[in-house]
Amino acid sequence: MPAQLQLWGRLLGFSQIGVAPVDLSHAEPGLLAWLAAGHHGSMDYMQRHGLKRARPTELVPGTLSIITARMDYLPRRGSDSEQSHAPTEVVENSEAVTGDVSALLEHELQRLNQPTEAVVSVYARGRDYHKVMRQRLQQLALQLQAEVGPMGHRVFTDSAPVLEAELAVQSGLGWRGKHTLVLQRDAGSFFFLGEIFIDMALPATEPVSDHCGTCQACIHVCPTQAIVAPYQLDARRCISYLTIEHEGPIPLPLRPLIGNRIYGCDDCQLVCPWNKFAVRSSLPDFDERHGWRSAKLVDLMHWDEAMFLRMTEGSAIRRIGHVRWLRNLAIAVGNALRAAPALSAI
Repeated sequence: MPAQLQLWGRLLGFSQIGVAPVDLSHAEPGLLAWLAAGHHGSMDYMQRHGLKRARPTELVPGTLSIITARMDYLPRRGSDSEQSHAPTEVVENSEAVTGDVSALLEHELQRLNQPTEAVVSVYARGRDYHKVMRQRLQQLALQLQAEVGPMGHRVFTDSAPVLEAELAVQSGLGWRGKHTLVLQRDAGSFFFLGEIFIDMALPATEPVSDHCGTCQACIHVCPTQAIVAPYQLDARRCISYLTIEHEGPIPLPLRPLIGNRIYGCDDCQLVCPWNKFAVRSSLPDFDERHGWRSAKLVDLMHWDEAMFLRMTEGSAIRRIGHVRWLRNLAIAVGNALRAAPALSAI
């Protein structure tokens, strides 16, 4: 059955399928310590759900196995001029799918040193991944159900109290990097995770070894030093948290460190040696929209709320709302003016 799941999954655009056990009790002490340290910041739902996150059978009673899925998200093409408007289906045997991504990663690193650029995390430049993943996870579940008969199931992707990274690790999708993201030796870390909780028992797939070794590139590159120790992230200092999850003003000491990042941050992934093996998505859904790869702060500052809503329709960016969007832009513009005072004349 795992081999059949892999085949079905690939036809749906997933890069890897695993099966995790439901017992995550080994992860409970670490979760409690992270919450006790306040590293979840203002994400009160983390505290509210508590250990339910590490107890899948409390979230979905009757769950016996958890199917895990990995979906790569680096865009098939590197610019809007190359963007495909084809229907949403898997594209096979395309050079753009398997092409080298080193130039893409280098381009992203260079943009961080150009104060007038407006940097949006790569994952958010295409269609909202929640929609893509949910639809395809549901299709996979229905395909399994057609094969085995009646089966209770629920699909999740970054939308419920689920220890997604731990489930991915336990099912062999990869190992936990020191930046706390899941790493796969043949695909790096530029991928989304999703799960199908099912009420039938399947043999679990084996975990893989940690291959980070002595490398600390992600720890050293973090602008705000949010990776407070290997495998420990303080969300309160993380630029992704600050620009997306955090409501209200961003603490003054952290604002200069945000630079020109207006939605999310990819720094720890961009410098990870394993991402030289990252692969492009096989789906058109994650092709970049609206010129995000070369967006400029001065252009985005002209967007009113109606324009913001129009340009972020179907995108994960929309969820932060126009007010937080303006907050992030204001910080980035302030940083740009500090870096190059002559820009104030523009």
